Amino acid sequence: MIALLQRVTSASVEVEGERIADIGHGLLALIGVEKHDDEARARRLVERILGYRIFGDDDDKMNLNVQDINGSVLLVPQFTLAADTARGMRPSFSSAANPTTGKELFEKVVDIMGQTRGMDQSRVQTGRFGADMSVQLVNDGPVTFWLQA
Repeated sequence: MIALLQRVTSASVEVEGERIADIGHGLLALIGVEKHDDEARARRLVERILGYRIFGDDDDKMNLNVQDINGSVLLVPQFTLAADTARGMRPSFSSAANPTTGKELFEKVVDIMGQTRGMDQSRVQTGRFGADMSVQLVNDGPVTFWLQA
């Protein structure tokens, strides 16, 4: 599983002109699911997202995670993260999970994160799997990391 993690001051998702998710200070995590992924990888990805220390402490060192700062997380499914871009001028999606598996594992990530102590539904927001979404964000830093589990 893949997460493109962005530290944000705010982020939101709209589908067909309707705002379906909105967070303040925290993380925007674009989630990609590959063929070989399973529930164990989903659990590991959640651990990494929540534990990744990319927020500044009192000395402005990246020593705090999203839970330490009481931040929110916006999870957005994005199958294009699983693209193979090594050759040619068109991405290949042969390593991406099929839509059914992708949706199941994305929802598993959402469930696991929502059940994590301190991360209630108000702090975990989501995009909509399979929808044409408009994602807005203010990247703080900018700080962006590619995580794999």
